[in-house]
Amino acid sequence: MSIDRAVAALGLGIATALGAAAIAGAVSRSNEPILIDVTIHFSRFEPAAISVPAGRPVTFVIHNTDPIDHEWIVGDEGLHERHRTGTEPVHDARPTEVSIDALTERSTTVTFAQPGRLTFICHLPGHEAYGMKGTLTVTGG
Repeated sequence: MSIDRAVAALGLGIATALGAAAIAGAVSRSNEPILIDVTIHFSRFEPAAISVPAGRPVTFVIHNTDPIDHEWIVGDEGLHERHRTGTEPVHDARPTEVSIDALTERSTTVTFAQPGRLTFICHLPGHEAYGMKGTLTVTGG
């Protein structure tokens, strides 16, 4: 084998190995949470529309910049109807139901199992009527 061919073969081998490593790295990172910042300002969620893939962990970091407490509750219409008439003062037990004190931030990690459209709402008195809600679309991943 000539030196030129040996160098070319070595280069091809290195490129193949690097490509395989990049693919393996991408696969291993696919289980790492996607990070999404949500800001509450003037009793509004920003962004008010979020899209995430099904089956992938998502960490929501919710920043409450208001001088009042809020909630971030994600679910379907049935869940929101229960919260509209419920009496839970604080939400900490479920990753899709979070209370955020004034001028603080909270993180929660959720993996949505199937595609669909959900809403996130603050159910503190008067907040939903004021417009404190958003849409979360779970895509086919």
